[in-house]
Formats: sequence, C-alpha cells, structure tokens
Amino acid sequence: MQKNAYLVFGLLALVWGLTFLFNKTSSTLISPEQVVVVRVVIGFIPVFAIAMIRRKLRWAHLRHIHHFAVMSLLAASVYYVSFARGIALLPTSVAGMLSGAIPMFSFVAAAIFLRSEPINRRSIGGLLFGFAGVMLIAQPWNTSVSVNDLAGIGYIAFGSACVGLSFVYARRFLSPLGVSSLALCTYQLGLASITMLLLTDMTNADAIFNDWKIATGLILGLGLFGTGIAFICYYHVVEKLGAVKAASVTYIPPVIGLITGILILGETVTVLHVVAMTIILSGVFIMQSGRTPANLTNTRAHNRPGPA
Repeated sequence: MQKNAYLVFGLLALVWGLTFLFNKTSSTLISPEQVVVVRVVIGFIPVFAIAMIRRKLRWAHLRHIHHFAVMSLLAASVYYVSFARGIALLPTSVAGMLSGAIPMFSFVAAAIFLRSEPINRRSIGGLLFGFAGVMLIAQPWNTSVSVNDLAGIGYIAFGSACVGLSFVYARRFLSPLGVSSLALCTYQLGLASITMLLLTDMTNADAIFNDWKIATGLILGLGLFGTGIAFICYYHVVEKLGAVKAASVTYIPPVIGLITGILILGETVTVLHVVAMTIILSGVFIMQSGRTPANLTNTRAHNRPGPA
C-alpha cells in the first residue's frame, strides 16, 4: 500500500507543478479571476463526490460555517486569485520558484499566533536563509526590475501569506472541531465557488475556448486534476504516509514550474534564479528540520500545501 502511496505522491507533485503552466496560459485569454472561477468550480465537483460517497458531510457542520468561510477566503479564493495575478505578470519559472517560500510564511504566521510553535536557531536560520533567496529573485535594489515584476512578486507573497495564515487558522479553530479534512476541503471549495461566481465579471470568459489546448489545460489540468483530484491525492498521501512526509511534496512543484517554463514556454532562466531557488528550498528544509514532527503534522493536516 505504501508503494501505491508514493506513486500518488509523485502524481501529486507533477500535477501541482503543472498548475503554474496552466495558470499562465489561461491568463493570456481570460482574466485571473475568471481562471479561478473555473478552477474552484471544476475542482469542487470530484471533492464533493468523494465526500458524499464516504459520508463525510454532516448537517451539524453548518454551525461552523463561519470558520469554513474564513478558510475558503484564505486557502482558496484570495490565495488562488493572488497567485493567478502574480503568475500572469511573472514568468512561470519565477512564480514557481517563489512558491517554494510558502512554508516560510506558514512558519512566521504560526510563530506569531501559536505559542506552541517552537522557535530555535535552526528554524530562524532557515527562515532567514530562505528569505535571502526570495530577495535574490525580487532584487528590490535593482532599478531595472519592472513594476510588473515587483507587482507579480507582491501578489505571490500576499497569496503565500494568506495560505500560511490558513494553516494557523485551521490548527487554532478547526482542529478541535473534529471535522474531517475531506469535509473541510469540500466546504472550502464550495464556498469559494459561490464567492468567486458572485464577485467575478464573467464577460468574455468564453474566450478561453479560442484555443482548445489552453481550455483543456484550464478545465482538466488546473481545475479537475490540479485542484479537485490533487486535494484527494494529498489526503490519501497524508493517510498512508503521514502529514510530515506528505508536506515534503512542496519541494518538487517549484522545480517542475521551472522546467516547464523553460521547455514549454521558452522562458529564460539565469544562474542567479537557479541559485535563488536552491537557497529558498534549502532554507525551507533547514527551517522544517528545526520543527518537531507534532507541530509539522498539526500545521499541515487540515490544509493542503500546494503552490498555485
């Protein structure tokens, strides 16, 4: 069974790594917000189906709908829109590299709001090392960096901060409730679908069908597999391998985002970018190694660590 779990782990890493590509290509035809509408609505369908089959949904859960609403904003609507806007402005490879910093934002949020989060030299050192990698990509001292690049980096950072807060919120308010991760995911995507449909102007959204390859990437790649099935795969890996091993999947998508940006979109990546990504992922590894397994498990178990 563990062998199958590792196969699912590999599939999950690949699918999440490709979300940068699908986000980028879709944003050439429709707005980032419209991309997110399709993503969450399509992603909701398989998650809801599995939750119904496994009988994980309860009417009694409605008493906690305010918590689910907050999670839908932090870990879906705002998070996905921020990343979609950032990816639309940045090269796919750069956005992928920056997404590797998500665990750092999670650590900062946990350190601020959760007293149980251990803070030691290793964790702080890894955090500073990782942020040094982010600064190498952002290069705020470089006057030749465009406004669009800085805005894109800002969107990715804001989205990362939101999903980092969602981990903390889930651990603080949802863990004690005993709501299954699958049920939480269903409510999260369902509420995000409603929110995005109500707030998004869908005028000219049918332009996505001007290119059937891009439309297929958005609907199947980003929506069905990159969101819905990815959630299901992640919770399967958590169940079979544990939350700590499952969380390590976050190291792979940035590399896949880098490779697809170069090979498929023809993006140019400098040695500095590769060094920066290596520093970010190394910093995250050092930071995570300074945290206890219990804290890693509690932080990750009720949410997904996916990048985009």
